[in-house]
Amino acid sequence: MPTTPSAAGRRTLVAVSVLFAVNGLMVGVWGASLPSLRDRLDTDARGLAGLLVCAGLTAIVAMQVAGRVGDAHGARAPTLIGGAVMIASMGLLATADAYPAAVVAALVFGAGNGTMDVAMNALAVDVERARGKATMSMFHGFFSVGNLAGAGVVLAVGRVVTSSAGRVASAVLTAAAVAALATWAAARDAPRVDAHAPDAAPARGGRALTPLALLLGVMAVCFGFTEGTGIDWSAVHVADVAHVDDATAALGLACVAGFMVVIRMFGDLAVQRVGRRAVVRFGAVTASAGYVITAFATPLGVILAGWCLVGLGVGMIAPQIYGLAGHLGGGRMLAVVTGFGYSAFLVGPAVIGVVAHATDLQRAMLVPLVSAVGLVVMSFRMPTIPADPR
Repeated sequence: MPTTPSAAGRRTLVAVSVLFAVNGLMVGVWGASLPSLRDRLDTDARGLAGLLVCAGLTAIVAMQVAGRVGDAHGARAPTLIGGAVMIASMGLLATADAYPAAVVAALVFGAGNGTMDVAMNALAVDVERARGKATMSMFHGFFSVGNLAGAGVVLAVGRVVTSSAGRVASAVLTAAAVAALATWAAARDAPRVDAHAPDAAPARGGRALTPLALLLGVMAVCFGFTEGTGIDWSAVHVADVAHVDDATAALGLACVAGFMVVIRMFGDLAVQRVGRRAVVRFGAVTASAGYVITAFATPLGVILAGWCLVGLGVGMIAPQIYGLAGHLGGGRMLAVVTGFGYSAFLVGPAVIGVVAHATDLQRAMLVPLVSAVGLVVMSFRMPTIPADPR
């Protein structure tokens, strides 16, 4: 029996949600494995920062390529290719027993993640436009579900594998296997949007970096820094400040990702009630409060509460910025803003490693606090779309 349009729409919605979850799973395992990777490579915060810089640099380059390919041929292919490259990087990380090998794995990981991030957000905007209702928070919620699952994989592996090398290899190979199966299952129903259709991309020749794109791009840098610190450094922060083992330290990322899941599953409803601007402002205030706690508290329970607030706050922000960019400027503006945000998401946490080496990791949490406060200020200048409540 032929598939009805409504059934096809639901299948597309599920497929894009799965792709977001796959990306979140691999990013989550990467972040939660950093304490064990540090031990395996016998390095420090500065060494981890170097890996994050490598991943960030290749991501920046890959984003530009993925944006152009998506404009010309649609976002489906770069999404799937980026996912495949990320899966390959998991295999490289599993066998990396020296720092140079880990650098290669980080470079490949960044290339895949940069490609997939830009493209899957373009797919999400296409789906939201076709459905005529807010869905970006839900898609990013599935990214956070993947993050939470990644932290869970590392926690589970840490309970049964004692060596740091074994923990890293077991966690990343598990994630790679799950990601490969899920991507294969979602590939058939990923949307195939005509890249040359009027709604798929803005006309060529226009200015990509308009004042509006610049404002949203700067906001993306701030939330990328604020969210990226939570994803990449929460586990290491808990290990160092609360003096717990690596497996327990993964609770930091679990708190961030878990509360991001909760708020993102309700985020679309909040947007419909109060609008994107108010949601972003409240999220930035909440994240700021969380970073104040992580910068000064030392008991494990209090630190974890701080990371819960960070997750609750940052979970509200990214979907709204990307959604606005896609609706107001099409794929071209989305590519610019996504590039800003994910560059900060990957490169910003590396700055934390440098600051932590110069001072300590707990005081380094004052840096994302500043970026969160900056989001509060800029939220008053955010544009709206006609459907948003004022």
